[in-house]
Amino acid sequence: MNEMPEITDQTKIPLNRAIGLTTAILLVAGNIIGTGVFKKIVPMAQTGLNEWYIIAAWILAGIITLLGAFTIAGLSKLTTVSGGMYEYMRLCFGNFSAFFLGWTGFTIFCSGSMAAIAFIFAQSVNSIIPLPNPLAHFKDLSIGDFIFPFADSGIKILALAAIALLTWLNYRGVKKGTLLNNIVTGTKILGILFLIVLGLFFFGRLEPNNTMQLVVSEKTGTISIFFGAMLSAFWAYDGFANVGFVTGEIKNPKRNVAMAIITGVSIVIVLYLLVNYAYIKTLGLKQIAGLSENNIAATAMASSILGNGGKTLISFLIMLSSLGTLNVVIIFYARLYFRMAQEKAFFKSAAKVHPVYRTPYMALIYSMVWGMILVVSGTFDKLTDMAIFSGFLFYALLAVGLIKMKRNGAIKEIVACYPWAPIIFILFSIGLLISTFINQPKLSFIGLGLMLTSIPFYYFFKRMNK
Repeated sequence: MNEMPEITDQTKIPLNRAIGLTTAILLVAGNIIGTGVFKKIVPMAQTGLNEWYIIAAWILAGIITLLGAFTIAGLSKLTTVSGGMYEYMRLCFGNFSAFFLGWTGFTIFCSGSMAAIAFIFAQSVNSIIPLPNPLAHFKDLSIGDFIFPFADSGIKILALAAIALLTWLNYRGVKKGTLLNNIVTGTKILGILFLIVLGLFFFGRLEPNNTMQLVVSEKTGTISIFFGAMLSAFWAYDGFANVGFVTGEIKNPKRNVAMAIITGVSIVIVLYLLVNYAYIKTLGLKQIAGLSENNIAATAMASSILGNGGKTLISFLIMLSSLGTLNVVIIFYARLYFRMAQEKAFFKSAAKVHPVYRTPYMALIYSMVWGMILVVSGTFDKLTDMAIFSGFLFYALLAVGLIKMKRNGAIKEIVACYPWAPIIFILFSIGLLISTFINQPKLSFIGLGLMLTSIPFYYFFKRMNK
């Protein structure tokens, strides 16, 4: 532990720069690789698209994600403090715009994602070792016939325990949390490579299934369906920008944050393309499309080659993957609230740094408590449905911010693929937002309504922290 003079005001204690480039890359990869890589091929196959359309959806989604990675990597040159997208938004557009992003994260995509990942982890454990359901007698009790706190009580209790345990681990030092991530992410990558080897080298080549080719005259429908398949891929790619939240704990951040984002995303794109091709080659799209909602393509593939042993192995890999992703988001999201508190845009105590462990311990506690409430309420599914929509709204604004900061000279360093990366990313994000509004208007308006709660809370925190 680093020795430092005693500081009585815990909001003045600096964070510990203990994260090197390799660990930062694994944080990016560990955040992106969740459960989507094992299961998103199923809804994509059920669209009726042929294998080449589906592979193209993964490629195009990967390219757009990489353009987004170039954009966020360029913005990372602006600062060496924690906060990531919140801090970039603040520097580009001011305090209110940054709070708009931060509060949306707290209410929707950050906390909702954390609760959902914890729940998925508990479900994956339940698929291997059935969990007891101690509060089953109260499962029909509700709050407003909307929130059922005692439903799936065994799964929820394990999800709460996982959040609490990982929060405690990260409370005790960023090195402990990142060491766990390095081990788990390394294992995840090895597991995906194992699936790739199984699919590519143990079976013969699968010829394209032309009976599933969509009719050319249905061009408009094909584009719409293809776009929907891309959304599934984007869910699996999501999280590429979050490493910026821990900028204040990364060594040589102006170099390493950008390198970590671009390298981590590139590794994930290659892994995703190869493993999804392996699924298609081994199982065929008809068999994948016939899987039920609760079945997973990776499990089906491993079972078809290795039998029950393969099924158990992949179930364990999915459990480990969700646990690792949960650990990463606990690390990341607390730093967002920590930076908001430093800027007097959140509860003041969230800016405190532990005098021994040098972690934003109060921000970790706030994040844990709200995540636990969402787990118990079961509302996280509805919040995560809005995550892609709200995420791309802010991605588009940040791409505009990169162009602004390059034009006014605030960013002097070379940015990869500038200006095409932010321009293409903006255009795609606008298209995705319009499509979401057209296809899911109710969800979109609910998401906007939750975002607009940032207005009264902005003035509330401004007055409270005056």
